[in-house]
Amino acid sequence: MHRRARADRSFPWLLAFVALAAAATLGVMFATGGPGRDGGALVTASAGPRMTAPPGATVLVGAGDIADCGSGNDEATAGLIDAIEGTVFAAGDNAYENGSRDDYAHCYDPTWGRHRDRTLPVVGNHEWQTPGAAGYFDYFGERAGQPGAGWYATSVGDWRVIVLDSDCGDAGGCTPDTAQGRWLERELATSTSRCTVAIWHHPRFSSGPHGDDTMVDPLWRAMYEAGVELVINGHEHSYERFAPQDGDGRSDPARGVRQIVVGTGGKDLRRFEQPKPNSEIRDDQTYGVLRLVLRPDGFDWAFLPVAGQTFTDAGSGSCH
Repeated sequence: MHRRARADRSFPWLLAFVALAAAATLGVMFATGGPGRDGGALVTASAGPRMTAPPGATVLVGAGDIADCGSGNDEATAGLIDAIEGTVFAAGDNAYENGSRDDYAHCYDPTWGRHRDRTLPVVGNHEWQTPGAAGYFDYFGERAGQPGAGWYATSVGDWRVIVLDSDCGDAGGCTPDTAQGRWLERELATSTSRCTVAIWHHPRFSSGPHGDDTMVDPLWRAMYEAGVELVINGHEHSYERFAPQDGDGRSDPARGVRQIVVGTGGKDLRRFEQPKPNSEIRDDQTYGVLRLVLRPDGFDWAFLPVAGQTFTDAGSGSCH
């Protein structure tokens, strides 16, 4: 089952932007250039209007579970991003089937790859199907952090963005006594940013077929203890937004971490199973991207569908 979002009159800009993004996507679909990944015309960016950040804010936009050479859905979601200024995130399982050099060169690069220079990449389990996730680290280079260590942090406007590796076995562990755990503890302790968003591939909580991932529980608890506002995931090929939750997954409107799963970048979608507690909205029929407007004291989120699809979701949150 999936639920559709009701129109939110407090976000009239969302409806306008959906129309803008749809027009840009259609422009992308019919533009041509050099040879593409299937030997035909290369899909290129439209020269249409672009959505910019509101004054005093910055934009973070993206999705996970993206490029498959056998599908054109990643071309449609890349078309949305063509019309959006800001920083892009790719939330893992970016190039199917194995995140190899060939997968990135022929499947990811012709679509989302045109935004590589403004992308914050995240490593997923399909990347680790290539030994050492070598295809991922080679493709993104220094943007992916240290080779073999899929975690890093950067600033986007007034916000701190923390990227983690939730393939805990390949990453050497996710607990506080591992290299990633110690790095995360230092990062959270020394950050001077009021607002923080973390991105990793596997969701701690999920109503999808993979279900809750207890391996990332130490990462989730660290986020809650540090007062992080938002966690973004992929892995489930669907969209799901949770209410703010504490370290044990209980509702906590005051201090809780909001989790949004957006594995809608292009790979085949999957049906939900039994809804989990605190799951506020779910959709498993729509490809699209999540656009975050990061303000000095809060954030706005909006799920933007590809042309021809109608599901949307929008809302706001405050920094702790």
